[in-house]
Amino acid sequence: MIAAPLPTDDARRLQALREMLILDTPPEERFDRVARFAAEEFDMPIVLVSLVDEKRQWFKARVGLATCQTDRDSSFCGHAILEPQIMVVEDALRDERFHDNPLVVGDPHIRFYAGAPLQLPGGAVVGTLCLIDRQPRQLDDMDLAILGSLRELVVSELVGQGTEGGA
Repeated sequence: MIAAPLPTDDARRLQALREMLILDTPPEERFDRVARFAAEEFDMPIVLVSLVDEKRQWFKARVGLATCQTDRDSSFCGHAILEPQIMVVEDALRDERFHDNPLVVGDPHIRFYAGAPLQLPGGAVVGTLCLIDRQPRQLDDMDLAILGSLRELVVSELVGQGTEGGA
């Protein structure tokens, strides 16, 4: 397993994440709705709105996964926040970064991952909207466009309204 390097702007990124006062808040329908729609649209067993802090990725919304967070070092999202475009891993067992990752060789047995970075207007990437499957998959250009649009919905909710229940 290859852990993702820290982004060069990680301190600024983490500050932007903390200022949103969203970490460890209860589920909110506005994020859950996007995750459910993505799961249905892409026929994915797992969809997450994932926020990456210093040591973990925490799931603001999740479909198909019971846990609410995982270790940042083993996260796919830690890699995805480094890229400006949607990161697609068609088969994690064939990717040197992930082939021996505990999330691939163990539960939830990730084989496919697509992570759309959640970039705030100031440039900080705080997490991803990600699609996960237990079998290899591919996305076409239309799929990538739809995922990009859903990502923009999540970003607009993150920056436009704050959290519904407070922090």
